[in-house]
Amino acid sequence: MKSADIRQAFLDFMKSRTHRIVDSAPMVIQDDPTLMFTNAGMNQFKDIFLGNSEPKHPRVANSQKCLRVSGKHNDLEEVGVDTYHHTMFEMLGNWSFGDYFKEEAIDWAWELLTDVYGIEKERLYITVFGGDEKDGLEADQEARTFWQKHVPNQRILDFDRKDNFWEMGETGPCGPCSEIHIDLRSEAERKQVDGATLVNLDDPRVIEIWNLVFMEFNRKADSSLHPLPHKHIDTGMGFERLATVLQGKTSNYDTDIFQPLIQAIEKRSGKKYQASDSQVDIALRVIADHVRAVSFSIADGQLPSNTGAGYVIRRILRRAVRYAYSFLEMREPFIHELVAVLVTQMGEHFTELKSQEELISKVIKEEEESFLRTLSRGMERLETITSGGEKVIPGEKIFELYDTYGFPVDLTALILREQGLDLDEEGFKAELEKQKARSRKDATSVTGDWVVVKEDDVEEFVGYDQLEADVHLTRYREVEQKGKTIYQLVFNYTPFYPEGGGQVGDTGTLERDGEVVRILDTKKENNLIIHFAESLPKDVGSDYKARVDAEKRQRTERNHSVTHLLHKALREILGDHVQQKGSLVHPDYLRFDFSHFSKVEDEQVRDIEVRVNELIMQDDHLDEKRNIPLQEALDQGALALFGEKYGDTVRAIRFGESMELCGGTHVSSTGTIGLFKITQETSVAAGIRRIEAKTAQAALAVMHQAEDTVAEAKELLKNPDLTKAIQDLIHKNQALTKEIEELNSLKVEGLFKELKSQISEVNGVPALVREVPLDAKAVKDLVFRLKDSTQSIFMVFGYADGPKAGLTVAMTENLVKEKGWNAGQLIRDWAKEIEGGGGGQPFLATAGGKKPEGIASALNKARVFLEEA
Repeated sequence: MKSADIRQAFLDFMKSRTHRIVDSAPMVIQDDPTLMFTNAGMNQFKDIFLGNSEPKHPRVANSQKCLRVSGKHNDLEEVGVDTYHHTMFEMLGNWSFGDYFKEEAIDWAWELLTDVYGIEKERLYITVFGGDEKDGLEADQEARTFWQKHVPNQRILDFDRKDNFWEMGETGPCGPCSEIHIDLRSEAERKQVDGATLVNLDDPRVIEIWNLVFMEFNRKADSSLHPLPHKHIDTGMGFERLATVLQGKTSNYDTDIFQPLIQAIEKRSGKKYQASDSQVDIALRVIADHVRAVSFSIADGQLPSNTGAGYVIRRILRRAVRYAYSFLEMREPFIHELVAVLVTQMGEHFTELKSQEELISKVIKEEEESFLRTLSRGMERLETITSGGEKVIPGEKIFELYDTYGFPVDLTALILREQGLDLDEEGFKAELEKQKARSRKDATSVTGDWVVVKEDDVEEFVGYDQLEADVHLTRYREVEQKGKTIYQLVFNYTPFYPEGGGQVGDTGTLERDGEVVRILDTKKENNLIIHFAESLPKDVGSDYKARVDAEKRQRTERNHSVTHLLHKALREILGDHVQQKGSLVHPDYLRFDFSHFSKVEDEQVRDIEVRVNELIMQDDHLDEKRNIPLQEALDQGALALFGEKYGDTVRAIRFGESMELCGGTHVSSTGTIGLFKITQETSVAAGIRRIEAKTAQAALAVMHQAEDTVAEAKELLKNPDLTKAIQDLIHKNQALTKEIEELNSLKVEGLFKELKSQISEVNGVPALVREVPLDAKAVKDLVFRLKDSTQSIFMVFGYADGPKAGLTVAMTENLVKEKGWNAGQLIRDWAKEIEGGGGGQPFLATAGGKKPEGIASALNKARVFLEEA
């Protein structure tokens, strides 16, 4: 069976068992602080398992995009090394929400595998939960009994909590599970060694293909288990592994899921895939796997970046580039070219890939180019580090490569081994642990378990229609963050809008009999609206008046509504290719990210601003449609955002001809926005631009500030014609600059002769360390003249320029090689004396600072270095 047919057969089978087939949720998690990525098919249903929301359908099935590269479920280092771990993978799953349970899940799994897919029954082994004394759980005899209808008892194996108790994270829904394993060895091998003895031993030919989870418990923060309100079924079958089985392959990478990608890499690199453990084959597998993970992440709205989920995506892509660089000898970007192959393979089922192919390719290409430059610089730095004659390279130097250049430590180790050198692994780990400790200290957060006040209340958001409501607590918990205690509160009703869709959360108060509790923020977590309060209400069982900060909400609404108008204007002026890629709606300003492949020209920015203000002046009234069927809204022209998960019914917002799916709060009519002013247009990433803007009084303040600046400039220049006055200044400045350069040239000539005679040896090194009356450009000229006049010299010059200070460190190349010195490293420490920073190449580095009086101490540090070196 082809992979597309395997996927469809699963969905058809589950549909015939009255399951509702649903779309895959985005891989990047939006409203769950305990998870960064969707790492299992059940993630999107977590709030149902917890009882926070009611299921729309009692039985559902889908093929879910998953990513396992962080946290507890981290397979990254195995990817490519073996033939069955992946970063991004598809999980074929079926769920029951309080409907059927163990018997049906087991019967249907067996029927699908053996009757529909035709897998040999004798090759299948079953594992069940063997109990856990610590959790007070007995062995799952019920599951064993149901399996005995299909499988001999000797092929049903007990395993402990580690293997057969499924948990998504440290806390949350969990339960015993039953796994189906398959023995893919030859008949001769199977006769020689019983497959039952190889289950769960990481044998590449005896592997798990399906996990049936019997979701019964909720793991609390104190590790205790509590029964869920209802019992659920959550199954997950690895699509890639299933394809390996059904296509008779020995590796996932031999299936038609990966082969088109591997063949494209072979053609581009000239390397042949041998399905072995060689570094070339591992590199081919890594790249084929990683391009899928990165492409799907970008399609779901997550761009590579330096923080959070974006950093994980960047790390995956850099791992692929590193393998291509080291083992395929690819020095030019090429991974972005594989996106077209991936779209051909999977674009029909996952349409987000096809519609965003150009964006995905451009983002990957820019990331490749950037990291290849980093790799090149890192290799130069590594060459300098290894030139000192040390056999074991200190851990702090390896950490500098890792931290400053993003240079993977395994690549460093490989290069060192090739040169017969070793790295101080313990020293590196110590530096890494220091960094992690700093990060942990910055992000320390301890969350307690929920205290339930009223069990039967269902939370409801009423903030679209009112800004205050009589509420009572249904649950609360205490959170310690950076040494400060705050409280998270949940109410039966709430007028507070939770952060979402780019809009910041509401703030306000909770009031009763003179008591006022400030609500600092509002967020959504697994379908619960959580209010962050500075203190706990004194009487948690009483009613309170919840009041939203109305003025702040009003300013936020203006900025949110105008993003819809901005989106429309961008598509009108730049083209229909424009799609929203992120936004921030704040009371004071708005930020809007969108796909566009070139800078927005100044004239276009002005046209966009004018068009948005025209739409404001049309004073279109809000046309809000709540709980409209998704397809009906799309048919009416509503814009949907990639990376968002929509239900069967949605909320649609229309202002005139602008219509979008949106859950945020909005003005009653566009005229109340008043005024729109763009303050900045910049690049965020390849193919992604950002507009920042303000509305109403904030926009007016920007314009008044600009007018004041112009008026002040006219007054200072004593000329009402500002353009002409500035042109005159430029011409005068150019003439003066030329005159200064000529004077400096004469100064350099005189100083060169004077300093040449003052070169003195310190520890056998010819050196010059002093302050000079020059600017940075002239000092550079002086340095090169002195370098050219001698075979060996070490120079440190300090110079003052008004309120600023500068340092230049330079040396001839022989000192870099013989001494292992690096001007860029040395200057970092010395520049602290002038309260500045800088860097450069090993033989020349510069730094600027704001403390000229520190020049003397910086130069003194340089002299001490020479004396002690």
